Amino acid sequence: MGKVGAGGGSPAGLSALLAGAGLLVLCVPGACGGGSCCPQLPPGSAPRWAATPGGFVGRGPRGRAAATPLPLLGRPLFAVAPGDRALSLERAPGTAASVAMAPRAARRRRSEAEPGKADRGEGASRSPRGMLRDGGQPGPETLERDPDKATRFRMEELRLTSTTFALTGDSAHNQAMVHWSGHNSSVILILTKLYDYNLGSITESSLWRSTDYGTTYEKLNDKVGLKTILSYLYVCPTNKRKIMLLTDPEIESSLLISSDEGATYQKYRLNFYIQSLLFHPKQEDWILAYSQDQKLYSSAEFGRRWQLIQEGVVPNRFYWSVMGSNKEPDLVHLEARTIDGHSQYLTCRMQNCTEANRNKPFPGYIDPDSLIVQDDYVFVQLTSGGRPHYYVSYRRNAFAQMKLPKYALPKDMHVISTDENQVFAAVQEWNQNDTYNLYISDTRGVYFTLALENVQSSRGPEGNIMIDLYEVAGIKGMFLANKKIDNQVKTFITYNKGRDWRLLQAPDTDLRGDPVHCLLPYCSLHLHLKVSENPYTSGIIASRDTAPSIIVASGNIGSELSDSDISMFVSSDAGNTWRQIFEEEHSVLYLDQGGVLVAMKHTSLPIRHLWLSFDEGRSWSKYSFTSIPLFVDGVLGEPGEETLIMTVFGHFSHRSEWQLVKVDYKSIFDRRCAEEDYRPWQLHSQGEACIMGAKRVYKKRKSERKCMQGKYAGAMESEPCVCTEADFDCDYGYERHSNGQCLPAFWFNPSSLSKDCSLGQSYLNSTGYRKVVSNNCTDGVREQYTAKPQKCPGKAPRGLRIVTADGKLTAEQGHNVTLMVQLEEGDVQRTLIQVDFGDGVAVSYVNLSSMEDGIKHVYHNVGIFRVTVQVDNGLGSDSAVLYLHVTCPLEHVHLSLPFVTTKNKEVNATAVLWPSQVGTLTYVWWYGNNTEPLITLEGSISFKFTSEGMNTITVQVSAGNAILQDTKSIAVYEEFRSLRLSFSPNLDDYNPDIPEWRRDISRVIKKSLVEATGVPGEHILVAVLPGLPTAAELFVLPYQDPTGESKRSAEDLEQISELLIHKLNQNSVHFELKPGVQILVHAAHLTAAPLVDLTPTHSGSAMLMLLSVVFVGLAVFVIYKFKRRVALPSPPSPSTQPGDSSLRLQRARHATPPSTPKRGSAGAQFAI
Repeated sequence: MGKVGAGGGSPAGLSALLAGAGLLVLCVPGACGGGSCCPQLPPGSAPRWAATPGGFVGRGPRGRAAATPLPLLGRPLFAVAPGDRALSLERAPGTAASVAMAPRAARRRRSEAEPGKADRGEGASRSPRGMLRDGGQPGPETLERDPDKATRFRMEELRLTSTTFALTGDSAHNQAMVHWSGHNSSVILILTKLYDYNLGSITESSLWRSTDYGTTYEKLNDKVGLKTILSYLYVCPTNKRKIMLLTDPEIESSLLISSDEGATYQKYRLNFYIQSLLFHPKQEDWILAYSQDQKLYSSAEFGRRWQLIQEGVVPNRFYWSVMGSNKEPDLVHLEARTIDGHSQYLTCRMQNCTEANRNKPFPGYIDPDSLIVQDDYVFVQLTSGGRPHYYVSYRRNAFAQMKLPKYALPKDMHVISTDENQVFAAVQEWNQNDTYNLYISDTRGVYFTLALENVQSSRGPEGNIMIDLYEVAGIKGMFLANKKIDNQVKTFITYNKGRDWRLLQAPDTDLRGDPVHCLLPYCSLHLHLKVSENPYTSGIIASRDTAPSIIVASGNIGSELSDSDISMFVSSDAGNTWRQIFEEEHSVLYLDQGGVLVAMKHTSLPIRHLWLSFDEGRSWSKYSFTSIPLFVDGVLGEPGEETLIMTVFGHFSHRSEWQLVKVDYKSIFDRRCAEEDYRPWQLHSQGEACIMGAKRVYKKRKSERKCMQGKYAGAMESEPCVCTEADFDCDYGYERHSNGQCLPAFWFNPSSLSKDCSLGQSYLNSTGYRKVVSNNCTDGVREQYTAKPQKCPGKAPRGLRIVTADGKLTAEQGHNVTLMVQLEEGDVQRTLIQVDFGDGVAVSYVNLSSMEDGIKHVYHNVGIFRVTVQVDNGLGSDSAVLYLHVTCPLEHVHLSLPFVTTKNKEVNATAVLWPSQVGTLTYVWWYGNNTEPLITLEGSISFKFTSEGMNTITVQVSAGNAILQDTKSIAVYEEFRSLRLSFSPNLDDYNPDIPEWRRDISRVIKKSLVEATGVPGEHILVAVLPGLPTAAELFVLPYQDPTGESKRSAEDLEQISELLIHKLNQNSVHFELKPGVQILVHAAHLTAAPLVDLTPTHSGSAMLMLLSVVFVGLAVFVIYKFKRRVALPSPPSPSTQPGDSSLRLQRARHATPPSTPKRGSAGAQFAI
């Protein structure tokens, strides 16, 4: 589940991103070789309205990302085209600044400059008709053509009041962060930096401050420390006078704090490295800091002192409490990882976040990176059965599962908006790839209905999902969306929160007044709603709360949205009609509460002109803002209500200092507006005046009046409308049909009652309709369409289910398992519930409400338990069964196997487990050269080897989510000899009885035998057995050289065995364990492995030979009756551990049960 802002960078989204920051921070893609001069921003600085893959990311409540350092204002280091910059960024009203920048290179059009124009630095372009127009605008002759319909351009050059200041000494700096307090403050702060992309770090920085609205600046390096390198600038969103500077952590980890708008600073050392900050939305001194080692700290003194809250916090998943929804303003919501890697939703107080004081509002674990706390809602995601499930808590009440239409089957979800007590979500369903469906919820955020299908989506530069949806500022319920229809993307508009959508009507005329032949629905206007490639900019569509009727956007006219032939369009009547204002992309800023529009052309050439419109884009006047053409890097508008001062950032050449041009627009106004300068304007949708259940009339300045508005005029009046069917959307489970009626979907049962409905109580019986949230209509059909209270009838239980809280069918021995009982319908208040856990324990409850938090139970044994629940309310009964697998962690697997076996003889292999009882297991066996495994539910198998040589056997044991394995080798021959070895008693004093020691001693014994007897090492295999006293098994093996020509016979093996016994009896085999410690090796009994008869039947001579062998065997038995019987070696002592190959051999041949394995023992080791 993800959290994403509308793709167009809605004002709400940008407001949250930039609220209170008052910062312009921009960077230059491609300006440094093949990369960027911009450093990789810390994870905490990602825009909160963009969703990264695999989890929640969101803008959160307004002010959520106020502490996030913004992207960087940058410039090329070398002779790179200055147009290679980030896209335009415009701040929403009240967020402290409006910003515009040059375009990205992909959409830039190179102007064909006239020689004279190029010398002056002005761009020129050719129209489709070949007419050369200055600055991309129509020539004077165009103005003569139908001036009533054409957009008018005044070519007389006017002059704006401006001053220029150069940041001397910073010509090498390629980044800048700018803060403008605004709101009657004249202070501007600028942090410039030199980012070395080869080193990946900042090597220089300078801090500048202006107290006269940017006319002059003072360098403050001496006040913060001449050797101090600054990396980020933060501003308190609730008190713009409080500034925080962060030093480069590669040099030192410190904070510089100012309480006087950056005039003076105090330095505080940190014992951690800050990755991101989050200011409290109300308390100006409360801050959360996220460190690079994933720890969360809090400060109640604006960073002067810090206290650790929690370790293992997931990046970007920490939130302050929301006023109104949380009683404690200092409550912190966070997602933290447990030691075993799971994620949990935790809450605690910022100054008292001990283990005892932490709460877990959501029972159990949640999916990683899925927590969102936004306004009145908390969202988490939990995947079970391969499907994601989404849960919501409204006003911090208990979590409820979010209900989409039954067969939506979402594979991805992003929460777009939670404004006005309603959730707007984008859902990618099972059959979608690059589109999403828009859903809108009820007030609690539980029940969702479809608003629009197949909305276009794309991937942002950081891999985040961008949804082509834009919320128009200032008009409640108005959205623009790009929908994909038959592989064509078209722009649609709604005025009632997605209840109805329609295409945009194209302008009647083009820029020159010529008619546009565009007939709906085959042709319409299409707008680009995506944010720019720079994730911190507002994109190429803009609207303002203080100018509710004006929308400026780039797009095209035709059958579908296109990336070519892009023009600029404006609507001055809230999207009903549109006009073309430019044929090339421009950055447009709102001045004087939208009373003036400022347009600056996207160009790679230096410019000194911009365009102003006082009549909502109908006509434009050309103004010069500097006498010398400037390569524009960015534009910052004055924060506050009036917004009449603008600063243009740029440079005269590629190696010159930063040039800051302050432009004051106050001189262009004659006076302040009076009441008679305004006219009423009524909001409407294609003539329909009732929008969201009300008629709203606004004040607009008369187009011919050139006065300054000052404070926002606002709406003149609002009058509720009589409710009609258009004010109601279909309720959950209902779908709108072609006749306009909302009828039940095929999967929905309208008669199903809430599980909380009991006999004698009431419930709301849906009519199939629900009023659009925030709709203000009254009377009319409201009573007819509103859900009616109805008495709950007595109803027998139906649809009973019992599940675990985490959706799994496994539980761990000795740990709590939470069982949830769910009932689709029935009288739950008078219901008797009986639960039998299947282990001899049973409980009873009198109603379901006492079981809302689940039933906790601990199983003390492993196994499969049949959990049954029986529900009876006197009107009927229902039952459900759950088969629960209780396991304990599997810690060790050991493969029990003989060291040596004869060809074509069955071999038993057994997997010995620790602990021995772990629950339901699956065994996967790999042996010999088989390419396919053998899968069993038993821990033992039998098999044969048909060829001689060394073979490996591997067993994998699957227990729940854990898979352990062990691999052993076995030697296969037609015949061999076996001899038990013993040692001088002092060896036991040095025997730690671990596999590694046995393996090393086996190698030493083999070396001693080879040296004492001269027998080639290929004939000898030695395995030291586990346990005490120390013993070993000696195998005498046949050997066949690589050519296959020489192979030892039985007589040769006998001779080698006699030689070995002879040397052992003479005490000729010994080794030095450590200086002064000699170990003697002794012989015990020799065993002969029988030859294998490969003939299909036994002849008489063969039987005689067999009897002779039996007779000889009995004779040997009598002779050695006190030593050893003829067979393989005798079983080891009771202290033998698992992994003892001799033990495994005895089990295979004598079917004796294995002894309990000892932890840490990996079995007998041998050397070949």
